[in-house]
Amino acid sequence: MSGSVRIETPLTKEKVARLKVGDNVSLNGVIYTGRDAAHKKMVEAINRGEEIPFEIRNQVIYFVGPAPAKPGQVIGSAGPTTSGRMDAYSPVLLARGLSGMIGKGLLSAKVTNALKKYGAVYFGAIGGAGALIAKRIISSEVIAYPGLGPEAVRRLEVKDFPLIVIIDSQGHNLYDLGKARYRKVNG
Repeated sequence: MSGSVRIETPLTKEKVARLKVGDNVSLNGVIYTGRDAAHKKMVEAINRGEEIPFEIRNQVIYFVGPAPAKPGQVIGSAGPTTSGRMDAYSPVLLARGLSGMIGKGLLSAKVTNALKKYGAVYFGAIGGAGALIAKRIISSEVIAYPGLGPEAVRRLEVKDFPLIVIIDSQGHNLYDLGKARYRKVNG
């Protein structure tokens, strides 16, 4: 049974454990951004034994490359990008303590297994609603890789950021559940 949950970051393992597939989440606090180019740089740094731009333990990464802000805006349109682009890098970050990822679309079995192994969660954000989502971002600061432009790592502060739990820390997957329900009804 899914419900509505208000969560404050940092996203501790205890908070993650209470989230269930299908929960509607209102996320508040600090999150970080990163797409494939930033993820590649972070994983390369980890492999060299170097630090990454932020303490990753109990943090959330939003897969987004926001549009430039218009005058008077904190950030431009900030809709999610396809999460599968980060599949090669996500297990490394999850092993380092990342506790949440926000994106859209399917994840590989390898990433789904890593979510379960490390007790993390995958949230879905609504694709095509980037301008609306941007209104929930109250501050934005580039903290690493500015040369990547929109793909730079940003520190965002969000208020009532609307999400849904797609894959919970037990490995339950909303996409799989939806397909099973469809087959049962239309079987």
